[in-house]
Amino acid sequence: MAKKEKVKKDSQLLIRINREQRDAFLQTCDDLDTSAAREVRRFIKQFLKDHETKKES
Repeated sequence: MAKKEKVKKDSQLLIRINREQRDAFLQTCDDLDTSAAREVRRFIKQFLKDHETKKES
């Protein structure tokens, strides 16, 4: 099986959220043994996938 080609991560996205949401998110990520960055990237990929067909229509 071929290895997945890694895409270089060369940009950042700065967001502002309230401290309570941030702390709860980081704690939940820790509880689920994942990282905040991984979950945000997963959300963005899914969001783009979900809205891809709408752009093409």
